[in-house]
Amino acid sequence: IQESENIASLHNQITACDAVLERMEQMLGAFQSDLSSISSEIRTLQEQSGAMNIRLRNRQAVRGKLGELVDGLIVPSALITAILEAPVTEPRFLEQLQELDAKAAAVREQEARGTAACADVRGILDRLRVKAVTKIREFILQKIYSFRKPMTNYQIPQTALLKYRFFYQFLLGNERATAKEIRDEYVETLSKIYLSYYRSYLGRLMKVQYEEVAEKDDLMGVEDTAKKGFFSKPSLRSRNTIFTLGTRGSVISPTELEAPILVPHTAQRGEQRYPFEALFRSQHYALLDNSCREYLFICEFFVVSGSAAHDLFHAVMGRTLSMTLKHLESYLTDCYDAIAVFLCIHIVLRFRNIAAKRDVPALDRYWEQVLALLWPRFELILEMNVQSVRSTDPQRLGGLDTRPHYITRRYAEFSSALVSINQTIPNERTMQLLGQLQVEVENFVLRVAAEFSSRKEQLVFLINNYDMMLGVLMERAADDSKEVESFQQLLNARTQEFIEELLSPPFGGLVAFVKEAEALIERGQAERLRGEEARVTQLIRGFGSSWKSSVESLSQDVMRSFTNFRNGTSIIQGALTQLIQLYHRFHRVLSQPQLRALPARAELINIHHLMVELKKHKPN
Repeated sequence: IQESENIASLHNQITACDAVLERMEQMLGAFQSDLSSISSEIRTLQEQSGAMNIRLRNRQAVRGKLGELVDGLIVPSALITAILEAPVTEPRFLEQLQELDAKAAAVREQEARGTAACADVRGILDRLRVKAVTKIREFILQKIYSFRKPMTNYQIPQTALLKYRFFYQFLLGNERATAKEIRDEYVETLSKIYLSYYRSYLGRLMKVQYEEVAEKDDLMGVEDTAKKGFFSKPSLRSRNTIFTLGTRGSVISPTELEAPILVPHTAQRGEQRYPFEALFRSQHYALLDNSCREYLFICEFFVVSGSAAHDLFHAVMGRTLSMTLKHLESYLTDCYDAIAVFLCIHIVLRFRNIAAKRDVPALDRYWEQVLALLWPRFELILEMNVQSVRSTDPQRLGGLDTRPHYITRRYAEFSSALVSINQTIPNERTMQLLGQLQVEVENFVLRVAAEFSSRKEQLVFLINNYDMMLGVLMERAADDSKEVESFQQLLNARTQEFIEELLSPPFGGLVAFVKEAEALIERGQAERLRGEEARVTQLIRGFGSSWKSSVESLSQDVMRSFTNFRNGTSIIQGALTQLIQLYHRFHRVLSQPQLRALPARAELINIHHLMVELKKHKPN
């Protein structure tokens, strides 16, 4: 009761506070309601923003696609102006042609997808395409027709066409009929031009060939005295020249092989003449050079490769190649010059390698056809020479002497020529044929040698011929060739036999005694030598009195017999060496106890003194 007033005041204050708190509660409730609505609006705005971003990206993507489509379909005025008005040789025509080609390709692609807008530009593009095709056709045909003008260097228009090779690519993609027309016209024109050029060049080239050529009677085994019929053409001034290589082998040297082709009218003015292989090289180098250039042009301009390029090349060059093959076949029918044919074979082998290096396979079959003509002819001529040597009768060769025979000289020159050529690109078949020829020549030399009555003359003839053949082969062919090795063995064997034949007349008794005595000593019957004292005494005195004159006579005889001074000197040295060895063996026999007391031993010549004296007789 005492605090009732304070309690009433506190109650009033609490009531006032409740009122204030109630208002604050109402105000906070309003704030809460406002915040809820704002959060809802923010979520709505976020959803709207995301939707707008998606629509924007979609519209940008559509705009990009439509932009590409429109850019691909729209035909700018610059393109129309260039295609209709610009000359085809101007750079802007080529640029706009490439643009037109791209737009035509794009329209075809869109049409395949069903794009309706293509109909709006199809007509314009077709008209521009027709105009471009017409202008390109006229330009290319004009260039092709320019090939037909006389004295035209067709490489110039070909080079010009390569600058505009896109023109043909455009025709291939947009007007195949016109592209085929142009290709056919090119093939027809160039085919005739090449045929006409090579036929004319070949005809003029053959006029500068040597007038004297090998004939069927110009064979290795034919005797120089052989006469022909009354109406036959005169023979070569010297039949030996067709078996000699001389400077003809230079035609396959690197410098001569790719030298400029021969100009017939220049050669005629200078009265120059050439062997067949030089004409063959000139003709086929021109063919190789033009064929390589033509093949590469065809591949680049007509956009072909592989078998298609091969077929197109032969459409252009086929008639020319056939004509050259027929000409070669006709010429080889009456050709009997084996060296010329063999050189031609090696020219073809080298030209085939050059074509391979230039990456031009189109001539491979042609080279095979040429070799198929040359190899059989070469083998036939070689077999004819083999047969001519085999059938040669030594008794029909007239007077014989011991000097080298002209048939063996022909063989030596001919064989060394073929061996030296064959060394560059070895061929086993050639070596087999040369082996057959060598056998026949060896048999021929033996047949001729048999015509001499004495063995000494036979040996002189054999040695002279073997030495001559060996000398020629070693000079012009490799020292390690089979021919050199074979003739070296034959020469050594016959030389040894000749030395024995040479020593036999003056020193035959000495040789016989030494052999008999050595045989007795070897069998242990040296006691039998006691009965030979008189014979030994005669041999010692006979040798001492006559050896100088015998050696002098022997040396003179050898130098008269052999045409090669070096060979004669070698034989004399061999004979004197063998004589010293013989006398040394004689000394050894006399040193046996059974003959040691022989009084005549005091008359023996000292070996060293004999060697000094014999050196004086060796030719310098």
